[in-house]
Amino acid sequence: MTVGDDHGDRPAVTVMVVDDHPMWREAVARDLAEAGFTVVATAGDGPEAIRRAKAARPQVLVLDLNLPGASGVRVCKEVVAGDPAMRVLVLSASGEHTDVLEAVKSGATGYLLKSAGREELVDAVRRTAVGDPVFTPGLAGLVLGEYRRLATVPPPAAPGGAAAPRLTERETEVLRLVAKGLSYKQIAQRLVISHRTVQNHVQNTLGKLQLHNRVELVRYAIEAGLDDGPQARKDGAM
Repeated sequence: MTVGDDHGDRPAVTVMVVDDHPMWREAVARDLAEAGFTVVATAGDGPEAIRRAKAARPQVLVLDLNLPGASGVRVCKEVVAGDPAMRVLVLSASGEHTDVLEAVKSGATGYLLKSAGREELVDAVRRTAVGDPVFTPGLAGLVLGEYRRLATVPPPAAPGGAAAPRLTERETEVLRLVAKGLSYKQIAQRLVISHRTVQNHVQNTLGKLQLHNRVELVRYAIEAGLDDGPQARKDGAM
């Protein structure tokens, strides 16, 4: 399978692999390169990962959580803060709920266990690159549940008491479906628009609302009463 299967002549997605085990790191990088991705950098510890990610600016950062020097959560927070367009897919041996939630809160787009097969990893990176949240089966419902829990916590007041910015009808419609747990692909199919258009609406909404990631966006949608109840995907994506 290659990255270009569904995208014609679109340039290969750039990725960076971060893991403190050299053999594992090299194997993942090799598998992704063979699948058609462009591996622009690798790193074996937290500080190195932060430096190289900021320099290489990959579209997708494949990140382990257990790193020397700085945790994967810290790496994720710093690189996403520096480049909000960068997607982070955590690839970890840990399926602990606290690890999953911390990763998502730090800005990770998805979370895959290292027990995943090669094709599952390749598909996860491909989907992460286009903005779809990808989770190992069983974890999507956990994350959506946390979104709902966070929505019960009073949000910080808007700066200067400013009124919430107005969203277009289409942006509101997309936001409602995001809150239900649909992937960008599912939203595109539901609204009969392109995947790229869905991404653009989400990015515009994040900018208008001064939010940083999907966690904050879903929380906002639930607080605004835009969700109609849980609808986590059965195939593992949220």
